[in-house]
Amino acid sequence: METIKLTQFSHGGGCGCKIAPAVLKDILAQAAPLGGFPDLLVGTETSDDAAVYRLNDEQAIVATTDFFMPIVDDAFDFGRIAATNALSDIYAMGGKPLFALAIVGMPVGKLPVETIRGILAGGEAVCRAAGIPVAGGHSIDAPEPIYGLVGIGVVHPAHIKRNSGARAGDVLILGKPLGVGILSAALKKGTLSADGYRHMVETTTQLNTVGAELGRLDGVHAMTDVTGFALLGHLLEIARGSKLAARIDWSRVPKIAEAVTLAEAGVATGAADRNWASYGHEVDVEAGIADWQRKFLCDPQTSGGLLVACEAGTEETVRALFRRHGFAEAATIGELDAGEPRVRVA
Repeated sequence: METIKLTQFSHGGGCGCKIAPAVLKDILAQAAPLGGFPDLLVGTETSDDAAVYRLNDEQAIVATTDFFMPIVDDAFDFGRIAATNALSDIYAMGGKPLFALAIVGMPVGKLPVETIRGILAGGEAVCRAAGIPVAGGHSIDAPEPIYGLVGIGVVHPAHIKRNSGARAGDVLILGKPLGVGILSAALKKGTLSADGYRHMVETTTQLNTVGAELGRLDGVHAMTDVTGFALLGHLLEIARGSKLAARIDWSRVPKIAEAVTLAEAGVATGAADRNWASYGHEVDVEAGIADWQRKFLCDPQTSGGLLVACEAGTEETVRALFRRHGFAEAATIGELDAGEPRVRVA
């Protein structure tokens, strides 16, 4: 397994594989409307993290799926990262996962069985940490390695946190530091340090379990997780859905130190440019922000942190919950106010 480099089998990795937001919008433009299902509480209307279907007055099912190609070469780490990323969508809705199904596409005959088994073992390890089983799944012979999960969870209908519920005056809190995409780009080039790799794996395998508790806070009005569309893209989804203007302060955004050093030296992902091409017309960047900083905010985050919009009086409670769940770098990065749905970077 040590001689197999998983990333050599794929043209992209992690959430950087996602279809660009503008292209995805065109693809889904003619999708059939979801009217006529009153118990479907969350569908595709605001590009939220998961679908939610009400069973009764106290229970709703949260359902999501997420999968991608390798972001790292180690089989076990790849499985862990993909599984953590998939379950994050359950937590982002304020829910708690119940079980998972595995999605497996592998170049059979090119990857040893032991490598494929290592990927699945990584996913199973994360699900055990989340307290759930991998109860089944589906596999195909594919030209590139693909792995992920279908996640099924539960939430009280009153505790659902959509990405469209923010209110004017809310503050924005980000749970994990940015920079994973830049680290993965450096890994592919062979310029990532051992500490950088360790930091990348640690942050991408940290389950966003805090989301279930945040869902029960009345002062938390909206929530999403920051993944392939980057901080700017997912914040724009909150701004659009909530019909509010957003502002973030670059100096307050938590960042992985090595990723900053690499970005200053010119390391970036192609996905960051694709993201900017999709939504840059909705972002106002102040003159003091350098081009590498703008790209940093467009950097696709695999298994990124939760982005929370909450009333100012709940801010300290939210940050304390993040710290209790092990998110030491969670920080307040900006605010939302009345105005045209845009994001300003200062």
